[in-house]
Amino acid sequence: MRELLGGLKNDQSNDVANDSSSPYSYSEESPQEQHSEQNNAAMELINSVTGADDDGRSRQRVLTFAAKRYASAIERNPDDYDALYNWALVLQESADNVSPDSTSPSKDALLEEACKKYDEATHLCPTLHDAFYNWAIAISDRAKMRGRTKEAEELWKQATKNYEKAVLLNWNSPQALNNWGLALQELSAIVPAREKQTIVRTAISKFRAAIQLQFDFHRAIYNLGTVLYGLAEDTLRTGGSGNPKEVSPNELYSQSAIYIAAAHALKPNYNVYSSALRLVRSMLPLPYLKVGYLTAPPVGKSIAPHSDWKRSQFVLNNEGLQQVNKGEQKQSISGRSGEAAIKVDVPDIVSVSSCGDLTLPPGAGLCIDTIHGPVYLVADSWEFLDGWLDAIRLVYTIYARGKSEVLAGITTG
Repeated sequence: MRELLGGLKNDQSNDVANDSSSPYSYSEESPQEQHSEQNNAAMELINSVTGADDDGRSRQRVLTFAAKRYASAIERNPDDYDALYNWALVLQESADNVSPDSTSPSKDALLEEACKKYDEATHLCPTLHDAFYNWAIAISDRAKMRGRTKEAEELWKQATKNYEKAVLLNWNSPQALNNWGLALQELSAIVPAREKQTIVRTAISKFRAAIQLQFDFHRAIYNLGTVLYGLAEDTLRTGGSGNPKEVSPNELYSQSAIYIAAAHALKPNYNVYSSALRLVRSMLPLPYLKVGYLTAPPVGKSIAPHSDWKRSQFVLNNEGLQQVNKGEQKQSISGRSGEAAIKVDVPDIVSVSSCGDLTLPPGAGLCIDTIHGPVYLVADSWEFLDGWLDAIRLVYTIYARGKSEVLAGITTG
């Protein structure tokens, strides 16, 4: 991501613009004088980094050499945004190389200098999405040093704005979306209570967007589980808004457990996921991963009069999704049914998506395209639809990665 030791970054963008909202000020000195002073200050910081061990010292020598190259490039051409961007990376890498007990230079001073370089680079080239992304990481690192203070709050807000710019410039970036969600999650822990839920729900949307871009992105899957768990705790503590359409704390706990279970199934050797799963496994509707209600047409009739569609219970596990007829709630998904029921086996799934179609009853439409044709269902709300979409996609992704047995062990073990 920010590693310089294997090679130096070169970007191709060349647009020029100014952003008056920058938190950094600019001097009225000539560009040469300004850059000379900044170069000297930055080089002083880099030269004072020694590294904590032999590897760190060796790494720092490479970073110092790179910094001198970028300083020379900027002296020759103050508008060289590539050099500014790469120098910012060097400062950021050097901050990671600072000994934990070092006070001179401080990690924060190096990160602050890196932020200034990113700011300059993005003023010169406002389409440099990697610069906004790494700038947001540097700001986030500075915010973490300040705990839950007002200064940290402002830094987290700056970080979220830069992640937003990075995503707007490069929408196909699940890592940026995941980090954006994490920054919002941190911000939600600092802001006044009245602002918290809006920020948390925005964080949920970023994690969900990251997963939709990369279905096996286990870190975003796990992070979504943790933020839902926190929302469940808050909703339980405050009693919610009283809106009957609001998702209940129990449902939020269950959703949280689904994502954490999926992250563990994808990466069963990650201790963090294993520990979290032990905490939330009992919140799953065992022996299933998900149980809930969907409105469905008569079996074998994807197009039917709206009056023929009935709301019924569905269960999902590692094998697939199945409608549960009345009196058969305890039945296994692989068992026999005395009455015809909708059943979708995981290996048969081609894609899962939301859909809007006049042939469907009013509500949040769900389309599961299979090798046998599409299956249409309707969720109770768009929020509940998101849960079904994610759960079915995750079960299929776990199957595609050859981890279905791990998931089966979670729900039946």
